[in-house]
Amino acid sequence: MNSESETKIRAIIVDDEPHARQGMERALSDFSDLVIVGICENGLQAVKVVNELQPDLIFLDIQMPKLDGFDVLELLGDQAPCVVFVTAYDEYAVQAFEANALDYLLKPLDPERLNKAMEKIRERIGSESSPQYTELLVGRERENELLQRILVRDGSDVHVLAVNSVCYIESADDYVAIHTEDATHIKLDRLGKLQDKLDPRQFCRIHRLCLLNINFLSRIETETKDSKIAILESGKELPISRSGYADLKKLL
Repeated sequence: MNSESETKIRAIIVDDEPHARQGMERALSDFSDLVIVGICENGLQAVKVVNELQPDLIFLDIQMPKLDGFDVLELLGDQAPCVVFVTAYDEYAVQAFEANALDYLLKPLDPERLNKAMEKIRERIGSESSPQYTELLVGRERENELLQRILVRDGSDVHVLAVNSVCYIESADDYVAIHTEDATHIKLDRLGKLQDKLDPRQFCRIHRLCLLNINFLSRIETETKDSKIAILESGKELPISRSGYADLKKLL
């Protein structure tokens, strides 16, 4: 694969530290069958660059502000290319391989270890198989933690929504509509799956198709004998099912 006539592996580097980016670029320059097509300073840039350039490979830092490496993979989903995590912390190793990462490298980079990683990369990219990140999602590797933010991809843009800013969430088949006071965001996710990641003391399933943040609830009104409505502080009205009302009463 060292022949100039052969197709090169197209890779991007993602790291928030300038020296780490430079060091990785220097280390990878020794491999004639690999070309760096993009260098990103953060996860937001990484998502955009992957969408635009569609590289074969990402050398991805894990600990970064706003979006970490696992957040990047969640947002890319099945569009994620092969991934090699590069980090200064070894405690993420198991988590990385659960995310189907091709390899996991520790900083500072060891040349022999990098050579072994490149062998894996050549084998994977040269084969018919492709990485499967579709089921990764942040909730799996952090299954014991409640979400503090929700990531929403809108084309090449990424929205990071604080959970406390979410008024309510509605189900729409395989999608959810996440409503804040200022906007509505559409995310590919199931309502029940998202509910499992949110604080049950804050979010209540008031209806089969609706999850309410009780901090935005103003009052409950009775429409008919068996029909009740949640009135939000914004004035928005949401129907409450019988079972939803029972759950809401327990929470309040």
